[in-house]
Order: sequence, then structure tokens, then C-alpha cells
Amino acid sequence: MSVGSSATESVVRLKNLIGGEIVDIGGDVDDVVDPSTGQVVALVPHASRRDVERAIDAAHDAFYKVWRPMPPAQRSASLLGIADAIEEERDQYASIESRNVGMPLQFALATVDATVDTVRFFAGAARTVSGLPSGEYVPGMTSLLRREPIGVIGQLIPWNVPLLMAAWKFAPALAAGNTVVLKPSQRTPLSLLHLAERLSAGLLPPGVANVVTGTHETVGATLLAHPKVRMIALTGSPEA
Repeated sequence: MSVGSSATESVVRLKNLIGGEIVDIGGDVDDVVDPSTGQVVALVPHASRRDVERAIDAAHDAFYKVWRPMPPAQRSASLLGIADAIEEERDQYASIESRNVGMPLQFALATVDATVDTVRFFAGAARTVSGLPSGEYVPGMTSLLRREPIGVIGQLIPWNVPLLMAAWKFAPALAAGNTVVLKPSQRTPLSLLHLAERLSAGLLPPGVANVVTGTHETVGATLLAHPKVRMIALTGSPEA
């Protein structure tokens, strides 16, 4: 991801990931600011309700058609591919995170490493889900515990340590067979939107992970109220 570094006209308008494609959405924008300089480095758009619904529909379709039926070994391999892709661009992710959040570069590098480790951990967990064994716990009947993914999960990511916070949410959800619609903070969306560009290049089947930007009043409220969203994962302030 390239962001402007000098003149206002060079500032990039960021895009969203919906249904496996990087899309340019309309509407108002918020400034993304480098806190060390106060300089605007990008513009992050407000998704409309319709944009969010498109992302939810894409995640819903991918859940039933692709991701839920996929064997755990294949889901694990996809997550390992994501971890490898982040690790290959370790320095770039750290630079983006440092510039956008304002954290020291050394700390940013550590959070990228933790992100890679988190995704790899849940890639392993995808293949080792345990449960009670089947048995005759009631006379004349056999009981069996089966774990099933629930569907589309809306995930709201906070402004601090956004890449790692996102991994804490999307990695276990994807490992379990769910699909996701993630909303990054309008203040610090750069690292997650950089990852979104990589996801669109084939790291995941289209629609399995979607990233939409915007306000809590539009994006958050639509995710919360939509009947196809089965769970909300939130880290944030009372306002969120």
C-alpha cells in the first residue's frame, strides 16, 4: 500500500475488500493521520449500508458454498499461507503500523511477529478441535458432540495494535469454519487494508474475509442488525 508523503494531491483514497475484490466505494471520507507529524497520509471512505450488505452477502455465500464444507486441513493451509505472506512483508507491515498508530518501530516489529504467530497457532488449532467422545450416556441412546461453525461474524477492530487485534479475531473464526466481515478503525486502517489487498490476490477464497471501512452508525449498526450476521466480536470503547 502506498500512501502520500507530501502534497495533498498525492494522498491515496483507500479501498475496501468485498467478495474477494478490492473496490472503490463512494461517500464521505476521514483523514488518516501520521500522529508523529500530524500529516494526512490517506483518506478512508465511509461504506454505505448497501456496501456493508454486499460484504455480508459475500461472506454468507462463501460460508455455505466454500468455507464451511472445506476440510480443516485446507482451512489450516490457507491460514498458514496468510501467516507466511505477512512474514514475508514483515518490515513493510511494521513501517505501516508504526506510521499509522504512532508506535515505535521496534514495538511495531514485535506486533507483526505476534500476528504471524497468532495466525499460525490457529492454523494448527483448525486441525485439532477436540470434543467429548461419543457414547451411551443415556440408556438405549448414543450421544455425539459435533462442533459446527455458525456463519458470518462481524468483527470491529480498535485503533491500537490493529493488525494483531484483527488476527485475534479473524484467525480463530476462520479456523473454525466461519466467514468474517471486519471493520477497522477509521483512524488506523492502513495495516488491515494492506492485508486486504493481499487476501484479494488468492490467499483466501472470495468472500471468506471482507474488510469494510466507515462509521459505527452505519457499518457497525448494519452488522449488528443484519439477520445473516450470527455473531459480533468487538474490542472498543463504550462509544463503539
